Amino acid sequence: MIGPDYKQPAVDLPDRWKESGQPAVQAAQMQRADWWAALNDPTLSRLVDIAFRQNLSLQAAGVRVLQSRAQLGIAIGDFYPQQQQATASLYRSRMSTSAPYQVVNPNYWSANYGLQAGWELDVWGKIRRGVEAAGNAYLSSVAAYDDVLVTLVGDVASVYVQIRTLEARTRIANDNIVRQTQALGIARARFEGGVVTKRDVYQAEYALATTQSSIPELAIERGKAVDALCVLLGMPPSSLDSLLGGVSAIPSAPESLMVGIPADLLRRRPDVRQAELNAAAQSAQIGVAKAALLPSFTLSGSIGIQSSTVGQSSLGAGSLIYTAGPGFQWNILNYGQITNNVRVQDARLQEQLINYQNTVLSAQKEVEDGILQFTQSRIQAEFLQKSLTAATGSLRIALLQYQEGTADFTTVLTAEENLLKAGNSLAVAQGNIPLGLIQTYRAMGGGWELWQGQDRVTQKVKDEMAERTDWGTLLKPEGGAWPPVRGLPAPGDVTPLIRPPEW
Repeated sequence: MIGPDYKQPAVDLPDRWKESGQPAVQAAQMQRADWWAALNDPTLSRLVDIAFRQNLSLQAAGVRVLQSRAQLGIAIGDFYPQQQQATASLYRSRMSTSAPYQVVNPNYWSANYGLQAGWELDVWGKIRRGVEAAGNAYLSSVAAYDDVLVTLVGDVASVYVQIRTLEARTRIANDNIVRQTQALGIARARFEGGVVTKRDVYQAEYALATTQSSIPELAIERGKAVDALCVLLGMPPSSLDSLLGGVSAIPSAPESLMVGIPADLLRRRPDVRQAELNAAAQSAQIGVAKAALLPSFTLSGSIGIQSSTVGQSSLGAGSLIYTAGPGFQWNILNYGQITNNVRVQDARLQEQLINYQNTVLSAQKEVEDGILQFTQSRIQAEFLQKSLTAATGSLRIALLQYQEGTADFTTVLTAEENLLKAGNSLAVAQGNIPLGLIQTYRAMGGGWELWQGQDRVTQKVKDEMAERTDWGTLLKPEGGAWPPVRGLPAPGDVTPLIRPPEW
């Protein structure tokens, strides 16, 4: 076949991740497709299942797979006679009476009907390259669907953890409101007893009101997160109380991550596969463009019946007519346009190859970021737990000293601020641990296996499409279609490209 065979571009991949030496990072590859189950939260698993079945962006990606599958069917049809027509005509004619010859009847009928076909032979492999491009574009749409699914699962898990973290911060704020209310009562009692000035009361009221004002702010953030989760679930914004099951703890992550090796990204990440398949499809387009530099050969012919009522004939007494023969066409005077079109296709290929390399590079960065967040947040949470314990003890002693008159209220105020800050920081760090796990497994391409064995679009969508259009077998899972969902055909392997047309 004319044009270059696709070759996977070289990418620079290290042998191990930067954090691989830490106990929390294991070189084993994550085997479970449902990696979110590692958070051991049934509510999260239920939300992921609902999002898979109802998310509208995912369904749109599934429909795009059907679209590219139909495009592949168009390309496969070019293997067969491109022009296939049945023709028929019936005319009523009148000849001029002033003609130099005379006929018995100047008014007559004529009829023609028959078949005609034209077939461009795939001498240079242009059609095969076209099918190769369409096949890789189809696989690219499958990878794009997988990428949307990976992103969806990661977003659902991330938003869920954010909701639980905000709930934890709200509980911490409420607990501090209780403590600060008690401190305000002590300050008022001491003021009424004439022991301190009203400044202590004002400071206590300021601290309490500041903490109380954080509750609406946290409620706004949680409400927005819940609304975002509703959209991910494919439903109008609502409280989701029936799904979330009320206030719950932040999901606890396992002690370690299973991250495999960087080379696994080439096999697992859907966007990496998509970038490579886009490059492979564009590589085939170079061959399609180059074929225009060479002559095209065609076989054409027609056969039919022609009859008329001229003279003594009748429409029923027709005669057989036919034409058949080869032909060729060669664009010999516009090579500048054709050559520049080849250059355009080659430049697009180079762009796709660079995009593939950049996608692999970005994937490595995302995994490294996730691992770093997971490991460092766990260490941070350990220190913040000690900080919270110390802040709790400091406030207890400060209140006792204030009651006894050995410390002023500024000491209590500082201790209250430290406790609130320590509690908030600990909750954020505890949420960052599962968020780091989520980012890592999402960056490794985990979750696309969820659709396997199921339709990419809902039955409702398929029914709507089938009611409008005859989709044949394409609405069945995978459409019973080649190419396979994973991998590329071997260079030069044209056997799977030549297949029966899909009616």
